Amino acid sequence: MAIHSTSESQLIADPPENDSSRVTVHSYSPAIRDKWDQFVAAQPGGSPFHLIAWKHVLEKTFGFQAAYFYAECGGEISAVVPMFRISNWVVGKALIAAPLGVYGGICAADRESDEALLEHVKQLAESEQVDYLELRNRSGELISGFHPNDLYVTFTTELSNSDANMKGLPKGTRYMIRKGEKANLSSRIGYDQLAAFYDLFANSMRRLGTPVFPPTLFKNIATEFGDLANLMVVYHGDKPVSGMLSFMFNGVSMPYYMGASPEAPALAANNFLYWRLMEDATQRGMKSFDFGRSKRGTGVYDFKSKWNTRIEPLKYQVYLVRRKTSPNFSPVNPKFQIATKVWQKLPLWLTRQVGPHVVRWFP
Repeated sequence: MAIHSTSESQLIADPPENDSSRVTVHSYSPAIRDKWDQFVAAQPGGSPFHLIAWKHVLEKTFGFQAAYFYAECGGEISAVVPMFRISNWVVGKALIAAPLGVYGGICAADRESDEALLEHVKQLAESEQVDYLELRNRSGELISGFHPNDLYVTFTTELSNSDANMKGLPKGTRYMIRKGEKANLSSRIGYDQLAAFYDLFANSMRRLGTPVFPPTLFKNIATEFGDLANLMVVYHGDKPVSGMLSFMFNGVSMPYYMGASPEAPALAANNFLYWRLMEDATQRGMKSFDFGRSKRGTGVYDFKSKWNTRIEPLKYQVYLVRRKTSPNFSPVNPKFQIATKVWQKLPLWLTRQVGPHVVRWFP
């Protein structure tokens, strides 16, 4: 196989002219946005975080510098990688595909294109002397020269119809859903609820001891993703008690950002919320419900495992350049426990002001 790069670093010499099978690597340009997104939508490994909408969200919200590349074979896109240059005092200097996304890495139609794009990003990491390159692969084998980051698993369940979805749930989960229904909870979908959702989200992040994202993140998601995302808020009477911003892509509903009030557990509002999301996804014709990633041994892991889910380890991989050991910036890292406890005691108004400046350090 002959490979040629037309972007930031040369890979291998040009193949003979008129060789339609050659793989070339290019930097992304806005002119190919539609082709890029169409390619992602056609691939089993494509995710919302491979779409150009995610690129725009991160650029507009955090000012991250994109380093998006694609492979081309026979005049058609054959692989893409949604990568960003990240540099701060916590992470150091890194190339990450994709920041703030549970999935990322290279999305390829064939092995040759995958290898071409992989070689390109490795050479870029070496030439720029970053500390490390991270590919947030959902699946696949460990790449030679890479180190595994096996902290996370992901949870999915198949959707059928409302009755079958309910029957497939464990008895305890069905009980909690009925408890929420008996509490006369209601739900509504619409981006007009962003302010109410952000209040719930900021409260939840403070309780978890985690810096909160800026409200512009959710506004930018609404703008860039449009119908590929939605916002559902659960109410107890007129009071918002739980909410979720979800992505809807390629037949998969992915609840992603969640917020809840302190009253939510007693009302079983979170169980009610997830059930209403599953019903909505079923009505929209979604075939799968993706609960996203969690770390083993956490309360969130326990909650998600009770929804008839298939649990799969995520195949995140790290290529070390200047670092000697793999990074671990997970909130449950013991090194961050003191900071987490301090953050939980800060006034809510202060966490809302400071959090957006801090959270960008942990992409």
